[in-house]
Amino acid sequence: MRTLNRAVALAFAVCLFALLAPGGVGRTQSRPGVASGIDTTGLDRGVKPCEDFYRFANGGWIAKNAIPADASSWGTPQVMRDRNLEQLHTILEAAVKSKAAKGTNEQKIGDYYYSVMDTAAQDSAGLKPLAPWFKRIDEVNDAKTLQSAFAYLATYNVDSPFGVGSRQDLKNSRLVIADVSQSGISMPDRDYYLKDDDKSKTIREQYVKHVAKNFALMGDDAAKADADAKIVIDIETRLARVSLGRIEQRNPMSSYHPMTAEERKALTPHLDWEAYLQDCGLRDVAALNIGQPTFFKEVDAMIVDTPLANWKTYLRWRVVNYASGTLGTAFAQEYFDFNNRTLTGAKEQPPLWKRAVSATSFRLGEAVGQVYVKRYFPPIAKQQIKEIIANLKAALRDRIQQLDWMSEPTRKQALAKLDAIAEKIGYPDKWTDYSKLEIDRGSYTLNFLRVQHWSLERDLEKISKPVDHDEWLASPQTINAGYVPFRNEIIFPAAILQPPLFDPAADAALNYGCVGAIIGHELTHGFDDQGGQFDAEGNFKRWWTPEDYGKFQARTQCIENEYNAFALDDGTHVKGKLVKGEATADLGGLKIAWLAYQKSLAGKPRPADIDGFTPEQRFFLGFAQAWKATATPQAELLQTNTDPHPLPRFRLNGTVANMPEFFKAFACGEADKMVHTKDRCEIW
Repeated sequence: MRTLNRAVALAFAVCLFALLAPGGVGRTQSRPGVASGIDTTGLDRGVKPCEDFYRFANGGWIAKNAIPADASSWGTPQVMRDRNLEQLHTILEAAVKSKAAKGTNEQKIGDYYYSVMDTAAQDSAGLKPLAPWFKRIDEVNDAKTLQSAFAYLATYNVDSPFGVGSRQDLKNSRLVIADVSQSGISMPDRDYYLKDDDKSKTIREQYVKHVAKNFALMGDDAAKADADAKIVIDIETRLARVSLGRIEQRNPMSSYHPMTAEERKALTPHLDWEAYLQDCGLRDVAALNIGQPTFFKEVDAMIVDTPLANWKTYLRWRVVNYASGTLGTAFAQEYFDFNNRTLTGAKEQPPLWKRAVSATSFRLGEAVGQVYVKRYFPPIAKQQIKEIIANLKAALRDRIQQLDWMSEPTRKQALAKLDAIAEKIGYPDKWTDYSKLEIDRGSYTLNFLRVQHWSLERDLEKISKPVDHDEWLASPQTINAGYVPFRNEIIFPAAILQPPLFDPAADAALNYGCVGAIIGHELTHGFDDQGGQFDAEGNFKRWWTPEDYGKFQARTQCIENEYNAFALDDGTHVKGKLVKGEATADLGGLKIAWLAYQKSLAGKPRPADIDGFTPEQRFFLGFAQAWKATATPQAELLQTNTDPHPLPRFRLNGTVANMPEFFKAFACGEADKMVHTKDRCEIW
């Protein structure tokens, strides 16, 4: 859903997990072999911790855990997600059987799930539910009706070739403004269209075949399907050439360009913004944020020089690609074959029930989440997390006060920002109202599009109004966490506060090393090269002195250099500029978690050794076990090319190699591989 994805892209650009995420096993004390919370069977004792801590902590687990056929990676989020899906499956099956009153959340989640499971109805209907959308495209006969079609599709969250929505004003964080942003390409990133290496060329060839197969499923003969696919790749490549890259987008101001009606008309004379906005349901929009001016100048030129017939072909593709998972077995299989098999290396689709649970949970997040929280999130978990957060904030406060590279004016602002960070733990106090959304047991495609339309309308209704700080940008059953810079808040949904990442009954060293480091990660995002550009109220405002910011940049350059040196087996190097923010937060988060753990022990006897490990060692093993992971080469390449999160093995070794506390805990010497000496990075 685009509006959610935009919010997540902005807010969780500083999130914990990536497309490829780490792996782990449970760590409750009642499980065999893990009385300490450490999975001792997952260790590789043939590797010294000071030589390769990742292999020492996780090598045994990796050797015993093959990637399932329906996945491209296997690790903590996937293990947690499977358990999460089982829980949600129970909820949704009960909803289907409940015969709940029409209009209730239970009726809607049950009926949506039922429609996803009804593949016979999907196969029978095929493209029929999309007839109104195809009719609208067929009616395009000039630039005016073309732009009207853009708007019509945008109201269903189909970004063709760009999308509309709301965003907080970066310089007035209390206000929501209208926004249009680059989109319109169907591969994961602009570089997939532009790079000339052999792998990229091969993927492009496979993509063109994928598009042609979809046109064949839509009824084209072979020659026309090939010709239509060529039209699509040409248009998308042209859009890709003027799209901002992922590294450029890490600069918040790169996509912030509010313009008056006169300014946007001067920029794009052939785009009738007033008509477009009205067709989207917006009127009297004084300022519109034009996310990427260069992109929109090119779209403006394409409206003039691209034949209408080509635009119509492209729009048909965008609609079908967008809804492909709802259109029956053939379309869903073709989508999987390219987007999962080719791009990530997955061999099989997940079982239908898993796909149905995931789709329902994602589209009707808080409607499902209300039931999930009641069943699976005990109050004690929220209470303990709040205590851990308090210790982490106190530890970060101490560090800010002690930093020798930060001047007093900057320190004062940093402390004020830290004190202002809001905490969203578990679930919202005010739930989303689904009363205006119609869902039934009919067409899955129509249910899907109704949700999209409803979500876009809700998003547009926020424009020109004050920000609703009670709103959550993730459902309670989301296995992730985030820091939202323009709201200065951290979000920890209920689902991530579960074993193996957090267990109220587990050893404190494990909890601080794992969930403590995760929370510290998000807290320090408020002070990194992205989040640090926003003040205590969430406004884009440089509160650092120029000298202090220069010192900070020099320290994060150390992180960038370190990660540039990491490479995949095929020689592809990590992009240090892309992962710098997440890697910086990993180091800062673990440092703050360590100090918070020490605070938690104040006035208490030293914890005993367990399973042969000291509490200090258990702290770092907790951090390590959170990053268990195994993945296909395709998935690792995709993450390295597109994701700001480093691969798990780099995140773990790259972080602890900068921690003197780790060296001491495992008695590492200066000559050991895991010990950075002269090139050690330190920020917090």
